[in-house]
Amino acid sequence: MNYDVKDINLAKKGKLRIEWAEMNMPVLRMVRERFRKEKPIKGIRISACLHVTTETGVLMETLKAGGAEVTLCASNPLSTQDDVAASLVKDQGMPVFSIKGEDKKTYYSHIKSALAVKPQITMDDGADLVSMLHSTEKGLLKNILAGTEETTTGVIRLRAMAERGVLQYPIIAINDAYTKYLFDNRYGTGQSTIDGILRATNRLMSGSVFVVAGYGWCGKGVAMRARGMGANVIVTEINPLRALEATMDGFSVMPMKQAAAAGDIFVTVTGDINVIDKSHFPLMKEGAIVCNSGHFNVEIALNHLSGMAVKKRLMRDFVEEFTLKNHRRIYVLGEGRLINLAAAEGHPSAVMDMSFANQVLSVEYLVKKGRTLKKAVYVVPAEIDKKIAALKLSSMGIKIDKLTAEQKKYLSSWEMGT
Repeated sequence: MNYDVKDINLAKKGKLRIEWAEMNMPVLRMVRERFRKEKPIKGIRISACLHVTTETGVLMETLKAGGAEVTLCASNPLSTQDDVAASLVKDQGMPVFSIKGEDKKTYYSHIKSALAVKPQITMDDGADLVSMLHSTEKGLLKNILAGTEETTTGVIRLRAMAERGVLQYPIIAINDAYTKYLFDNRYGTGQSTIDGILRATNRLMSGSVFVVAGYGWCGKGVAMRARGMGANVIVTEINPLRALEATMDGFSVMPMKQAAAAGDIFVTVTGDINVIDKSHFPLMKEGAIVCNSGHFNVEIALNHLSGMAVKKRLMRDFVEEFTLKNHRRIYVLGEGRLINLAAAEGHPSAVMDMSFANQVLSVEYLVKKGRTLKKAVYVVPAEIDKKIAALKLSSMGIKIDKLTAEQKKYLSSWEMGT
C-alpha cells in the first residue's frame, strides 16, 4: 500500500483522538451501523480530498464500513493533523497522502496520488481534485460516476464549470444542505475561527475592534462569536442584502478602506480574492492582526504585503510579522490559510457529524442514481437532509410534533380561509 504521511509512529495518538471525536458524532455512528450490515457502497473506489482531521477519520471509517475503497489526500497544505493521517494508514489500512505544511508541489502530487486509484466517486473540499481531473488527468474521467463537494468555495468553482459546460459528471453540493451550512458554516466556522486566532496569538478579544469581511453563513458565525467574546464587530460586504442583514443584526457596516483604519483583528470569509488588498495595508493600525477563514489563501493580498514590507520575521508559530515603510507592523496568521485548521483543530465534531453524514448518504445516493443524473451541480436531496436532522434530534433526546390528518388536509387545500 502506497502512502505519504509525516510519521507513522504518530498513529496511536491519532487513533485516540479519532475515538474522542467519534463520541460526539452519533449520526455518523448510526449510519455506520447500517452501512456495516448492508454494504451499500461495496467495491466503490473513492478518492477523497478533504481536511485530514479527527472528524474526517470518523468519516473515512464509515465509508470503509460501507464497503468502499477509499484513498485520502489533503485539501489544504496546512489542514492536516499528522497523527490522524498516520492512524488511518496503520489502523485502517487506508492509503493517505497528507502532511501538514507540505509545499505546493507536494500538495498537488498528493492529489495526483489519490487519483491514481482510478476513482468512481470523488469527494472534494475546494474542488482542487475535480479541477485536476478536468485538466491534467482527463484520462480518468471515463471511470467517474459522480462526486460530492464539501465547501462554499468549491461549489462556486463547480457551478462556474457547469455554467461553461465543462463539468463532466454530476456532483452534489454538500455545502448547500440545511444540515451543513446552517450549522457547520455558522457554528463550526464561528467557534473554530476564534479558537485558531486565540491559539495563535493569545490576544484578548474583549474590547478589540474585530473586522469580518463577508456576511455569509461563515461570516455570521464568526461575527456572532467575536461579539460573544466582547469584541466590537465591523462587517464589510459587497452584497446589499447581507449588508442590510448585518446592520439589522446590530453590527457596524462599512467599506474595507474605512474598516482598515479601525480594526485590530481582521478575518476574511468571502471565497473571493484580494478582499484585503494593497491599498488597505498602509491604513492599518500598528499591530493589526490579519487572517483568513475562507478556503483558499487568496483573500488576503499576501504577495503585495510581502512586497511592501521592509522587514519580515516569524514571531511565533503561525504568526508572521510584516514591517511596512511607515514602521507599522502587521501580523498575518497561518500564512493566510484557514486559521481554524492551521492553528487549531477545525470544526467541533458535533457539527461535522451532520456535514459528514450528508457526505456518506449522498455517496450512497449517487451510487444508486448517479448514472441517471446530468452533468450538473445538485443540492443534497431533501429526504437526506431531513433524515439527518431527525437523527440528530433523536440522538439529543429531542422530540417534535407531527402533523395531524386535519392539519395535512388544511395544508394541501385552498378552499379554507378565515
